[in-house]
Amino acid sequence: QVQLVESGGGLVQPGGSLRLSCVANGITADYTAMGWFRQAPGKEREGVSCISRRDDTTVYGDSVKGGRFTISRDDAKNTVYLQMNSLKPEDTAVYYCAASKAWRSDCRSGVGYGTWGQGTQVTVSG
Repeated sequence: QVQLVESGGGLVQPGGSLRLSCVANGITADYTAMGWFRQAPGKEREGVSCISRRDDTTVYGDSVKGGRFTISRDDAKNTVYLQMNSLKPEDTAVYYCAASKAWRSDCRSGVGYGTWGQGTQVTVSG
């Protein structure tokens, strides 16, 4: 049983930064990818960024392209990070960490990601 625990959310002003962490307790080598997803009230779940556990390939959702967000991984700590800079009010959402053991997964929809954390709230407000 893999358990994902997110942390690092909070309240930040527009233009500020946060770093989210996801500790993947009990994760094994057959998990192929990790990802960050978010869901705001009244909106569908959105893929933010995903990273391969095999070759470090990364992808970013359309809403965060342009270098604002960076996903990274520390295998020694079983941890995935999401560095968020230049935050905007529209980034406000519950952010979820997820893990995939599928050979193919979809960072946009979350298909293939079978294990999810409880979420951490990010609020960007002046």
